[in-house]
Amino acid sequence: MRREDEESDEEAEVRRNTQNMAAAMTAAMVCQPTEEQSQWGGSVAGRSYKPRNRAMAHANLMNNYFNPDSVYTEEDFRRRFRMRRHVFERLLRDVQQVNPYFRQKRYPPYAPAPPPYYPNGQQRICGGCKRDIRYGNYLECMGTFFHPQCFCCRSCGRPIVENEFSLSGRDPYHKSCFKELTHPKCEVCHQFIPTNRAGLIEYRCHPFWSQKYCPAHEHDNTSRCCSCERLESWEARYVSLGDGRSLCLECMESAIMDTGDCQTLYHAIRDYFEGMNMQLDQQIPMLLVERQALNEAIVGEKSGLHHMPETRGLCLLEEQIVTSILKRPRIAGHQFIGMRTQPQKLTRKCEVTAILVLYGFPRLLTGAILAHELMHGWLHLKGYRNLNPEVEKGICQVLSYMWLESEVMPGFKNMPSSSTFTSTASSSSSTFSSKKGGKSKIEHKLGEFFMHKIANDSSPAYGGGFRAANAAVNKYGLRRTLDHIRLTGNFPL
Repeated sequence: MRREDEESDEEAEVRRNTQNMAAAMTAAMVCQPTEEQSQWGGSVAGRSYKPRNRAMAHANLMNNYFNPDSVYTEEDFRRRFRMRRHVFERLLRDVQQVNPYFRQKRYPPYAPAPPPYYPNGQQRICGGCKRDIRYGNYLECMGTFFHPQCFCCRSCGRPIVENEFSLSGRDPYHKSCFKELTHPKCEVCHQFIPTNRAGLIEYRCHPFWSQKYCPAHEHDNTSRCCSCERLESWEARYVSLGDGRSLCLECMESAIMDTGDCQTLYHAIRDYFEGMNMQLDQQIPMLLVERQALNEAIVGEKSGLHHMPETRGLCLLEEQIVTSILKRPRIAGHQFIGMRTQPQKLTRKCEVTAILVLYGFPRLLTGAILAHELMHGWLHLKGYRNLNPEVEKGICQVLSYMWLESEVMPGFKNMPSSSTFTSTASSSSSTFSSKKGGKSKIEHKLGEFFMHKIANDSSPAYGGGFRAANAAVNKYGLRRTLDHIRLTGNFPL
């Protein structure tokens, strides 16, 4: 029995060894490479193609994680498919080696940021917004960099996108804006003043008003104010006086249009003379007349006095019939209508027949003309005979200038007589102005212009005579100058 049992154990062991060897041989046969040739449907030798339904796999993935009745939650999805940290850091290092821009977003977030990256190693600060220029287009002007949207015109504030622009100092401008600022515009036609044949900007400028205008307007029948000499702008029409003269609206504000309106001013100027102890021994008639009537009176005058090319007043010494303005006209459109005139015979009762003044001038210019003509009358009444034109007209211009000075600058210091004259003459000359409510700013400016016109007159008799007479009056006083003229016929040196 025992031997049989021992044999059975040996048989079992042999059987196990045989099974193990068979399994090993089977494994060896499985691991043995197949023939080195492409199998059906495969691209690599020894391997076969297994078709995969990727659409079905995607649908299963969506069902498992994203459907309302999904098996897993979103957190499970992120935890399963998120990138491992060591993989992310490896990718980050590789990207940083290619483009240093990604170094700004280093991990961990609290690590210090690296210095900013500048292409070519040059830092660019925008001259407009004062920020760094790192990427994108930029402009450079006189060593300063700009973002395209920061390079703006100094005048209008809009970006300059044109290829050409203008510079004033370090300030950029659109070419059109720079032309608006620097290129002079005509104050008559309000267009840019054109260049001449030499390519230069040529224009005319009034010496007092600084009115700039095209040279062509001096010959294209553009109206000029007969009082202030400014040219008529295309935006503001002048008023025609009907005798070839035009009047601007500012001069029109204080214009004296008929003889009756002028009487108050005439008596105020007579009082001014009396304040200087220069009384007029007769009541000299004063008339406002039209241009034609004044020219006819000049032709009929036999005194031999020299007159300006444009005569505005006349001290009449002969008997004549003169047409005076009885009633002021009214404005209709841009001209006067309804003027009433009256022929008037002027009889010579003494040395001076009458004083004639053109109508339509502003109060200050009318007063300056009256002062000039009254001085002519005073000289004739006081026996000043055979004076040369420079002396007589020069001293008359001084009286005209002095009266304007008292109106424009009531507290002026250049007074040729005593303090008694100062109070009397100043109060008399301001009577008419106070009745009108005082002088406006434009009337004050007109007075300065009339003084400037007298002082800078280029004619020998009026301009040269005034400057010589004014120098003598400033040096010796009015009374001593008049006494010297009576004795010698000339100004004292």
